[in-house]
Amino acid sequence: MRISSKIALTLLVFNILTVFKSHAQALKTSLDSLSYAIGVNVGDNLRNQKLNVNPDIMAKAIKDAIANNKSVMTSDASGAFIQNYFQNQAMKAGNENKVKSDAFLAQNKTKPGIQTTASGLQYKVITAGTGAKALETDKVKVHYHGTLIDGTVFDSSVNRGEPATFGVTQVIKGWIEALQMMPAGSKWTLYIPSDLAYGPQGPPSIGPNQALIFDVELIEIVK
Repeated sequence: MRISSKIALTLLVFNILTVFKSHAQALKTSLDSLSYAIGVNVGDNLRNQKLNVNPDIMAKAIKDAIANNKSVMTSDASGAFIQNYFQNQAMKAGNENKVKSDAFLAQNKTKPGIQTTASGLQYKVITAGTGAKALETDKVKVHYHGTLIDGTVFDSSVNRGEPATFGVTQVIKGWIEALQMMPAGSKWTLYIPSDLAYGPQGPPSIGPNQALIFDVELIEIVK
């Protein structure tokens, strides 16, 4: 297995950092500046990804590998460990998210105004439009605001200040179903189970097995 580019770059940066006696060392050459700039970039990435590593152990492993010293793990073993580690972390997170999402949806469906379809999609009509309903072959213009069940915003055309236009079938299953039910001019809140969203393959900003909440305004059907 090949280590991902971000992890590989992180390893490089830790190797570079071991050369510096202190963070206050002057940047005397363009290579010094490049090294420091890469360090800042990858340090930001590590912080944003919340990737918890031991920099001292990582630095020693890099030195051993570069010097071809005997190491605790072979290259193949380290690659397999990294892959298994992140797979296990994703599985653990997915299981936890599913339990929380299922509990949220079970409670949410009992609230006033919440309707549930046969697929498990939940929705609440905020504004009832009077326009036509979209077909699978149509394009739609919408405003939307997407959050996790804890309120974390992961995507929002509202925040960007510009509606989005796309084909009805170019989105997740929960959206495909809802868009064909909403008359143009409607505004609904959608509560989408993970199997109608991204399932176990959720992007980093969402995570695996997350139920999602969307405020969706169907502005118009684009012909």
